[in-house]
Parts: sequence; C-alpha cells; structure tokens
Amino acid sequence: MPALPPSEDTPPAPSGLPQPPCTDRSVVLAPGHAVDVRIYGRKKAGQTLPLVVHFHGGAFVSGDLDNGCTVASLLAAAGSVVVSVAYPLAPQHPFPNAAEVGYGVLKWVFKQRSKLGGPGAEVYLAGEEAGGNVAAAVSLMARDQSHPPLAGQILLSPMLDPCTGTASLRQATGQATCCKWVDGWLRYLRGPRDAEHPYAVPASTLRLQGLPPTLVLVGQSDPMRDEALAYAARLEAAGLEVWREVFDDVQDWPEALLEAAPTECPCAAQVQARFSAFFEATRCPVPS
Repeated sequence: MPALPPSEDTPPAPSGLPQPPCTDRSVVLAPGHAVDVRIYGRKKAGQTLPLVVHFHGGAFVSGDLDNGCTVASLLAAAGSVVVSVAYPLAPQHPFPNAAEVGYGVLKWVFKQRSKLGGPGAEVYLAGEEAGGNVAAAVSLMARDQSHPPLAGQILLSPMLDPCTGTASLRQATGQATCCKWVDGWLRYLRGPRDAEHPYAVPASTLRLQGLPPTLVLVGQSDPMRDEALAYAARLEAAGLEVWREVFDDVQDWPEALLEAAPTECPCAAQVQARFSAFFEATRCPVPS
C-alpha cells in the first residue's frame, strides 16, 4: 500500500461539520430526463480544485441529497468541489438505473470541469454504503468506455457483495432475523443474473486493470468492512494503487455517515485528513 502524504498538516475539522456553500440544481442528461444534484463548494479565481461526483447511501432503496451531506461536506472541506447526485432508487428503479444515471452525471461534470473546478480540474468518484457501490460501478463504466478519465475513487463502507455472508456483517447483525442490506440487495437486483454483472456487483468483476487509484475507508466494527477490504486487496493484487484504512474508534458506520443533517461525525477530522491526503497523492500538477 503506497504511503499517503502526512495528514498532520491538514487542520482538524472544527467542532461542527464544516459548512461549505452549496447549490441545488437539475442536470439534463437527455431530453425529458433530468437528475437533481447538490454542488458543494466553489472555486475562486486562479484556483483549480479536484471535482468529486458523490453518491449517498441508503441500501439502494432510501436516502437523498440530505443524507449525503456529511460525506459531501467533508470532501468539500478537504479542498474539492463536490457534485452530489440524487440517483434513482430501487425498487421503482432497480439496476442498472442508478449506475447509468451516475455515469451520465460523470460525463456532464467532465464537460463542465473547467467551470466547476478550474482549468485542468481532475475528476473523482466517491460514495458511501450503497453509494460506494454506485461509485465503483461508474468507475468500471468509465474504464470500459475509455471516458472520462478519472483521478481516483473514494469508497466508504461500500456495499459490493450481495452474498451478505461476511464475518463483519454477521457480527454487526447478530441474531437479527432481518437485515436492511439483504433487503436492499433483493430490491436492487432484478434477478439472479444481475448478481453476475460487474456494474451491479463490483466485487465480482474479473477485470480490474485500468481502474483509477482507490481510497477505501471502513470502521473496525463496520458491517461492510470485510467486503470492502477484500475488494481493496484484489485491486492491490492487480497492481493498482490502493490506500485503505480501518478506523478503530468510529461508531455506527455506515449509519453515522448517512445522517440527514450535517451533525458532527466523531471521525470527521480523520476522514477529512484522509481525503486531503488522497487528493494530494493522486492529483497531477496543473501546467503553468
């Protein structure tokens, strides 16, 4: 695992989550087809900032732009401009709707990159929980279409495997007879054949070459810990750049990342520092 630049130089998050300016708008992907987005942060004259297309969590079946505010705000506080996407939810919109909309927004952001982030702005993908699945899927789509180029992907507690049989998930759910992540997968996938598609189940993809540098963040007691770390290990074994971190002291991930208001996350300073270091490690210098 390559070393990230030291994060000690990154100032800690203040005693409440940083509140970057944000703007809601609709992005037209095709005639009669628009998607709502929320843009966090803005560039200033003479700046070039990383651009992040972000996807909120909610087990594929719930969540909205408000639920993405915690992670999006931390990404913006780490020095980026964030376009958070209100992607369509299952069961009304099962796979591949979310991934297709996400890819459409990615292409729109790339076209608007100079306006949004400045000349030469590089584009990233990010997502938490189900949004991490969508981010990983869109990364595969961009690789397969050879467009647009990505500087990196950031996956926080991503849902990558519908088998839902890892030790970390069993430990988190205990003796419960129902599981929201199992239910989410059942509603997201249209049938067994979808579970074989890498855009639905990124953990199943057989071809990893060509994917961008990846940052994986999980908690020690995180239900998604094992599947996320397994994906990181596969990426690393394929010769790709991967940074991963298991936070020992975080509580209630991924739920703590999905609050519908920008409440303080106990690990905010750590997460923001890892975002900043990842941007620093993966961005190319802008030509003078």
